[in-house]
This record gives sequence, C-alpha cells and structure tokens, in this order.
Amino acid sequence: MNLDLAAARALVSELRARISGQPPVDVAICPPFPYLFPMAKAVADSPIDLGAQNCWLELKGAFTGEVSPSMLKETGSRYVILGHSERRHTIGPKAAEGGVHGETDEIISAKGRLVQDSGLTPIVCVGETLDERDRGETDGVLTRQIHGSLAGLDGSADSLVIAYEPVWAIGTGRNATPEQAQQAHAHIRDLLAERFGQGVADGIRIQYGGSVKPDNVESLMSCPDVDGALVGGASLKAADFAAIIEGCIRVNA
Repeated sequence: MNLDLAAARALVSELRARISGQPPVDVAICPPFPYLFPMAKAVADSPIDLGAQNCWLELKGAFTGEVSPSMLKETGSRYVILGHSERRHTIGPKAAEGGVHGETDEIISAKGRLVQDSGLTPIVCVGETLDERDRGETDGVLTRQIHGSLAGLDGSADSLVIAYEPVWAIGTGRNATPEQAQQAHAHIRDLLAERFGQGVADGIRIQYGGSVKPDNVESLMSCPDVDGALVGGASLKAADFAAIIEGCIRVNA
C-alpha cells in the first residue's frame, strides 16, 4: 500500500526506460487494486506484465470490499499474489486479539483454484516465522503450507508460481543466506514433485522473497532451485528494481 498514482506512473515510466528490448526474464508489477487499470495502460506495449496483490474466493456476490479473479482479469492482470505473509499472519494493533487477516491454507487454496479457473496464474506464498525457524520447524511449516495451499490446484509452469518468503526476512534487511534459501526451495521442489511429478515440479518457478536487493540478487538467483524474486521494498525504486532484473539476467545468461 505504497505510492500515489503519479508516483506509480513515474516508477513504471522509468522502469520501462531502464529495460531495453525484450529481457530474457519475466517481469511484472502488482499495484494496489485502484491502480490496476492505469498501470495496465502504463505497461502496454512493454515487456512488463501486470498482477494483483490479492483476490476473493468467489466470482460475485455480497462481499463488500472484495475483488474477484474475474474482475482482475478484466484489468489485464496475468498474476495474482495469494497467501502473502502479511495476509497469512496477524498484523497491526489488533494482532493480540487475533489479527485483521489471518488467512488459512484452506482460504488460499480456494482462492487459487478460482484464480486458475479464471485463466490467471496464482503466485502462492509460503514461509516460516522467526520462531518457527528457531525451533527447527521450517520444513514442517513449508510442507503444511504447500499441501494445504495447493489443494485442488493444477500444476504447470504457466498455471502456478510459488514464492518462498521467510517471514523473518521481509522488510527487516535480514535476508536468508543463499544456503538457507536453497535448502527451503529444494524442499519445496521435492513437495511439488510429490504432488505433480518431477517433470512438472522442475518447470514450476519458485521465487525467493525477503529483502531482495541489487547487492544480493545474484547470489540468491545462482542457487539451483531459486527461479526468481518476489521483490518488496526495492521494487518501489526504479533503479533498484531494474538492477535486480539485470542481476537475474546476468545469472541466466
């Protein structure tokens, strides 16, 4: 929930200028709902795709304040982020009372099925908290979230993206080491192989999200099971976002 419309337009304009031609990696922006239509115009005839930050789990009905996948498709969106840690976990002043989101794996899987049925690609986020990592529960948390969040979803390179975001590394400047990222991504890949078969699992992109910056992107992207980045704060500055894209290109050259 950052930037006003003028700043968003300026960001995309500068990003377009910094991305020459058709890059050998996929790039997308996921603005807040009110900016989807103007950002669709801003990225038109460019290599930048559009995505949304969330959706509801019904196509229509009395769900005041929610947005359906079919509505998102009409904006030109290709992707929908689901299960981001800020929606999974309790946040804000009411966290002690149970939080304001607290989305479950079951909710995320219901959204994911509808997103796929609507012809969009869900980016399903998974990841452990600091307490869970310190207790040695990372693999268990990821196993539970992958099994629960992907229940009923189709798996292919075009229909599903996974984003591993260690909650303790988001916006803290404390990113996971390449070794930690690779261990988590390899475990996720194994879970996807169990679910969809090894061939399909090898084609599904697993992104890393958690304080991705220009100075660490190449070391992270060099890991064999890290296929991309779900960029947070660094995506709000065109120079930083472009540098991250360039780092991904160099690794994949």
